Amino acid sequence: MIRDTSAQDRPIEQGTGRRRKLVAVLLLGAVAAAAAWALPKLFSGAATSVSATRLGIAPVETGPFVRDVAGEGKVVAANAPTLYAPNAGAVTVQVHAGDKVTRGQVLATIDSPDLNNRLAQERSNADSMRAELLRAQVDARQQGAQLQSEYENAAIDLKTAQNDLDRQTQAFKAGAAASMQVDHARDALEKARVTLAHASAGRGLKEDALKFDVQAKQAALERQQLLVKDLQRQVTELALRSPVDGQVGQLLVAEKATVAKDAQLLTVIDLSALEVQMQVAESFARDLAIGMPGEISGNGRSWRGLVSAVSPEVVNGEVAARLRFDGATPDQLRQNQRLSVRVLLDKRENVLSVRRGTFADEQGGAAAYVLREDGAIAEKVPVRLGARSLDRIEVLDGLKPGDRVVVSGADAFAGAARVAISK
Repeated sequence: MIRDTSAQDRPIEQGTGRRRKLVAVLLLGAVAAAAAWALPKLFSGAATSVSATRLGIAPVETGPFVRDVAGEGKVVAANAPTLYAPNAGAVTVQVHAGDKVTRGQVLATIDSPDLNNRLAQERSNADSMRAELLRAQVDARQQGAQLQSEYENAAIDLKTAQNDLDRQTQAFKAGAAASMQVDHARDALEKARVTLAHASAGRGLKEDALKFDVQAKQAALERQQLLVKDLQRQVTELALRSPVDGQVGQLLVAEKATVAKDAQLLTVIDLSALEVQMQVAESFARDLAIGMPGEISGNGRSWRGLVSAVSPEVVNGEVAARLRFDGATPDQLRQNQRLSVRVLLDKRENVLSVRRGTFADEQGGAAAYVLREDGAIAEKVPVRLGARSLDRIEVLDGLKPGDRVVVSGADAFAGAARVAISK
C-alpha cells in the first residue's frame, strides 16, 4: 500500500484576533467621520453640509466702483460715400483701388449716347421756341401799330364829322343850307363817335390777347430751358467726382463695363474722419449713451474717444456702437484695423460692492449666503443688488463691509436657510 501524507499535514492557526482589531479600527473611523459630518449640523441647525473647497468666497468692500465695457473694435470711416451711376452707359474708370484722391477730382466717366442725344434735341427745341417767341413779339408790335392806326383814323373821322356839323349849322342859320343837311351831318358825327369808341375798345382787347400770346410762348421757352438745364446737369454728372479728400476704397465695376442707372461704381474713404466700431453685449448696450468717454488703444498707443453712435438694432445678442477720436485722428490707422476699445459707463467712489459671481443670478439676485461663526455656517440673508461691472456688483442693502459672501457654488445649498461649511 502507498501511504498518504496525512501524517505530514497539520492545520495553521488563523489570525482571528488581528482581523478583529482591523475591523474595529475601520468602524471607529467611520463613526468619527459621521460624527464630524453630523455634529456641526446638530449644533448649528443646518440642513446640509458642503465642503469649503467647492465654494467661491469674497469679502464685501467699500471703494471705487467702475462700470465699463471692453472689447475689440475695428477702424471704419465715418464718411465713406459710394458713387453710383447717374445714368446707363459704358464706364471708364480713371483711378485704381488705394489711390489717393482730392475733392472734386474726376474718378470715372460714363458714356451715355441716349442722354447726349436727348440734350441735343431739347436744345434744338429751345432754339425753335425762342424763334417763335421773337416772331410773336414782332407780330404783336405789328398788330399793335395797325390797331393804333385804326384808332387814330377813327379819331380823325370824328373830328371831321364835328367840323362838318359846325359848317352845316352855320350855313343853315344863314339860310344857305337846308335842315336836312344839318341832320345828315349830325348823324355822321354820331357814327364817327361810335366808330372811335369801338376802335378804342378793340385795340385794348387785341393788345391783351397779343400780350397773353407772347407770355405763353415766353413761359414755354423758359420751361424748355429748364429741361435743357436739367439734361445738361445730367450730362455733367456723367463725370463722377470725388466728394471728399481721401482714398479710393473699392472698385465695384470692370473697365468699360456697361452699367444700368443707379449701379454702384466705387467707394471713397475719407481717412480724415475715422471711427472705431465695436460690438457690445445687449446687457450693457442699454446703458450706452452718445457722448460717453472711452479709450482706444493699439499700436502701442492709446487715444481718448467718445461714443458717437449706438445702433438701435440688436443682432445676435449684440449692439454695434461707434467711437470717434476725441481730438485729431491718428495718421497711422487704416480701414478695418483691429484696436482695443473700452467705454466707461459709470465711475463712483465709496461704493459698497462684492466680487461678481453666480450668486447674483441665482434666486433672482434677492438673496446671498454670508459666512457666520468663523466660516463654519453659511446663512442665507436677503440682499438688494445694484449696478454690475465686469468684475463687481454694487450692494444696496443686506450686507455690510467685511461680510464674507459665497459668490459661487451656492447651488449646492439647495436653497437651505443655514448650511454647515466643512473644512
